[in-house]
Amino acid sequence: MSDQLYLYLLLIFILAGFVKGVTGMGLPTVAMGLLGMFMPLPFAAALLVIPSFVTNVWQLFTGPSVKLIISRLWLMMLLIVVGTVAASSLLISINPAWSAFGLGVALIVYAAFALVSPSLTVSQASEKWLSPVIGGITGVIIGATGVFVMPAVPFLQSLRFTKDELVQALGLSFTVSTVALAAGLYLHDALRIEQFSLSFMSIFPALAGMWLGQKVRARISARHFRQCFLLFLIVLGIELISRPFI
Repeated sequence: MSDQLYLYLLLIFILAGFVKGVTGMGLPTVAMGLLGMFMPLPFAAALLVIPSFVTNVWQLFTGPSVKLIISRLWLMMLLIVVGTVAASSLLISINPAWSAFGLGVALIVYAAFALVSPSLTVSQASEKWLSPVIGGITGVIIGATGVFVMPAVPFLQSLRFTKDELVQALGLSFTVSTVALAAGLYLHDALRIEQFSLSFMSIFPALAGMWLGQKVRARISARHFRQCFLLFLIVLGIELISRPFI
């Protein structure tokens, strides 16, 4: 890797950590989208493993409801693992341009959905059968694109968690997704020692970005920042979906 690419990695993980510090989410989404502009998606996904795991475990354990959330969402998490591991071969085997296309579509769909912010509520009866379905679909999308957010995030937002419980539930979902993606990459021989060391090094700029984002969160409008972040994802998604046609 060139010195220029190391600099890009540093800046990307600082920015991704900053977004997570301000909004409480977005590190894998931002990092995967930007890394996908400079390298194959399997390599980008491998670099995300450790910084994503560390920051999401931190998020998961920042509240008192860990056991309650795990007992409520365990079946969804199991299906995320199954779907991700089963579909991870797609991330590795598909033509890189079309992998980027899939990533771009996932970013645009998520950002557009989040901008509209429809008010959805899932009843307890529906949650029982929807939870594994959403887990399986999310897992397949993770395995194919490396993006953790759709449709898991809107589903979790519809379950009437308190604000703190939702933050922990998202932390659980992202942590499980990270571990499942790492397992899928490893089983397909796409997680190598040199990637592991780079992933470990990426923890520090990601945590620095998170710290900075948390510091400025009280000084800026989180709503306006989130809107700008989502518009940025749409622009990034458009660039990625254009690749097979260039």
